[in-house]
Amino acid sequence: MPRDLSPNCLTAALGRARRDGRVVTDLTQSNPTRAGIPYPRDLLSPLADARGLQYAPQALGLRDARAAVAADYERRGVSVPAERIVLTASTSEAYSLLFKVLCAPGDEVLVPRPSYPLFEHLTRLDAVVAVPYDLEYHGTWSIDLAALEQALSPRTRAVLAVSPNNPTGSYLKTEELAAIERLCAARGIALVVDEVFADYPLDDGHRAFAIGHAAACREALTFSLGGLSKTVGLPQLKLGWIALGGPPSLVADALDRLEFACDAYLSVSTPVQVALPEMLDRGAPVRGAIHQRVVTNFRRLNALAREASSCRVLDTEAGWYAVVHVPTFGSEESLVLELLTTHGILVHPGYFFDFARESYLVVSLLTPPADFETGVQTIFRHLSARP
Repeated sequence: MPRDLSPNCLTAALGRARRDGRVVTDLTQSNPTRAGIPYPRDLLSPLADARGLQYAPQALGLRDARAAVAADYERRGVSVPAERIVLTASTSEAYSLLFKVLCAPGDEVLVPRPSYPLFEHLTRLDAVVAVPYDLEYHGTWSIDLAALEQALSPRTRAVLAVSPNNPTGSYLKTEELAAIERLCAARGIALVVDEVFADYPLDDGHRAFAIGHAAACREALTFSLGGLSKTVGLPQLKLGWIALGGPPSLVADALDRLEFACDAYLSVSTPVQVALPEMLDRGAPVRGAIHQRVVTNFRRLNALAREASSCRVLDTEAGWYAVVHVPTFGSEESLVLELLTTHGILVHPGYFFDFARESYLVVSLLTPPADFETGVQTIFRHLSARP
């Protein structure tokens, strides 16, 4: 556990603002159910299926539910057998299960930097050491493969990647995935790729590059992570999944170990598994609405940034977030606190995501458009007014 569980300065300031009844425009919104996304009123009706009244658990998940996840991979052009799908209660639980299966206490996993800060907590809670490797920005984001290879050690058990990354929005390209897979295969370590934001390209998929798909890997033992939280905007249903790729013998052994670990918890509820095939189908309009929201806000952000010559939106390929490079007048912490206390605008500083240097702000593209425009315009006006 962390030694200090007290809230950071920004969280404390936000608490004071809300206790004082101040209106706060939240540009950190990550919860689609609170972002004004339209949901069909009967979307959750499949949870009432009478089959959910019977409890006959299967450690890796009910067969029909795993087949539904396999079909969803097919929707994205990836073929993975249902037998290679494992259901979990969340992506976070999937990470925890994989750390248990792959690592002994004190073993290491490589994690991307920048990326969302959850990795530090998840690894610590399973007594695993997170070792960073860098993403570099030269007009677009790419993995520093030399730095990744240098970070490998005899205690490395897995390389973690996020595609598209949060918050950089960069996909893992086919050639990058192949290079990492070769490194992992040569050293007998696993590759874990979080693909929860894969359904949200910000340019409607018209990029020239080819996107790598982890479940299609054949050389190294590979785990692709996804879930209902992002793919149909239903985090409250608590259902995620792991799709395994790689050599059949390694996959079979990993499935045996995952089955043992999952059987100890049996954490995925029966009603949500029974409902899953229909939920994935019914949730498509929600996914479409979220996609339209993030694309619209991203376009507007770029338009506003072009009018604010001192600020620059970094290249973003997909996801729910965007990174804005802003002038350095002081620390990122002082800037985000000033925006909150002076203007009631809540935004993430880059250091939350372990950016190598300042100054960056991370904004959520999930925010309702009116609030998004107000918040972004206020930030740009504030920065342009600085001496």
